This record gives sequence, C-alpha cells and structure tokens, in this order.
Amino acid sequence: MKIAVFASGRGSNLQAIIDASARGDIPTKIDLVISDNRDARALKRADKARVDNIFVNPEAFSSNGKYEEKLIEILKEYEIDLIALAGYMRILSSSFIKEYRNQIINIHPSLLPAFKGLNAQKRALEYGVKYSGCTVHFVNKGVDAGPIIEQAVVRVNDNDSVEDLSQRILKEEHRIYPEVIKGLVGGKYIIRDRKVIRN
Repeated sequence: MKIAVFASGRGSNLQAIIDASARGDIPTKIDLVISDNRDARALKRADKARVDNIFVNPEAFSSNGKYEEKLIEILKEYEIDLIALAGYMRILSSSFIKEYRNQIINIHPSLLPAFKGLNAQKRALEYGVKYSGCTVHFVNKGVDAGPIIEQAVVRVNDNDSVEDLSQRILKEEHRIYPEVIKGLVGGKYIIRDRKVIRN
C-alpha cells in the first residue's frame, strides 16, 4: 500500500508515522508528503527521513478545483492508495473525496462526534467534560463526520489548561494514528454503513 501524508504545520503526527515505519511497526513506508504551506515543518521532517515531499501552492491556481486537480495528478503519479491527513488545514472538496472514497483518513483531537472542527480542546474544557481524547476517522463530505476507525480516551483534570489537555491528547494521537495505518495496510478494517469493523 502506497501512503501519502498531507500536512500544513509542524508535522508531529507525520513524525509518529515515520518513526513507526522505521521501527517496522507499519509494514510499509510513507511514499509522499504534500503540504499547502511552504514553511511547514512537516516538509523538513520528510526531508530528514528521505521521504519525497512537495509544496503545492494553492495561490498558484485559479480555483480550488484546479488546485485539487493538481493534487490528484501528483497522487496518481505516485499511485497512492491511502491519504493520511495530519494537521492539513484545508477542507477537501466532495469531488476530491469521491475520487478517493474510503481512502482518506484524518485524526481529530476530540471524541467525535463531540467538538467537531477547530479549537476542540478549548471547547471541551469550556463545556466541562470529564473525558476527551482523539479520533481517527475516514473522511467524508461532512466536517469530522466520517466513519470512526479508532478512538483514545484522555481524562480531563480540573486544573487543565488548553495546552495541558492538548499535549496529553497529542500523545495518544501519536500512538493510535500509526496503529490505524498498520491496520489499514493489513486489511484489518471493514466499513459497513457508518460502522468500521475490525476484521
């Protein structure tokens, strides 16, 4: 299975996947990293790991559709089977998602369906939940609305700051994202309607 990671920022989940692959925990390597941010640290991480990486500037295209056509062209060139979003800050269009149906996954810092979208950790604290966590899910046309593959639970402490909670959730992200990719590579998951069943 050929894997591409889309990242816009620091790329800590990308690094977790790179490290898992290097240890042999994932029985394949990352073939490509794509970023919409020229200065993304994720690109530097990919360089260091000798993973092909490409900055595709959205501003160089007349529309989002043209930008995504370029992404698809690159993905086809690399014969990519699985796209892992790792802090990719652009919403993919329904046509792009249709092109790669059930081949795009994302990780989100909440226990979906709670706290979809941005600032999930801050909103969890403001709401007063006792447990938060992270979710790996397939991407569909809704925001953080695709079938859930795996979740990890993190207890919320009474004195937590957003940074405190975010760091504990991130630790779990780094654990479960590579595990899910390993399972997908090994054919361990089946999608039935909204349910993802471990095979």
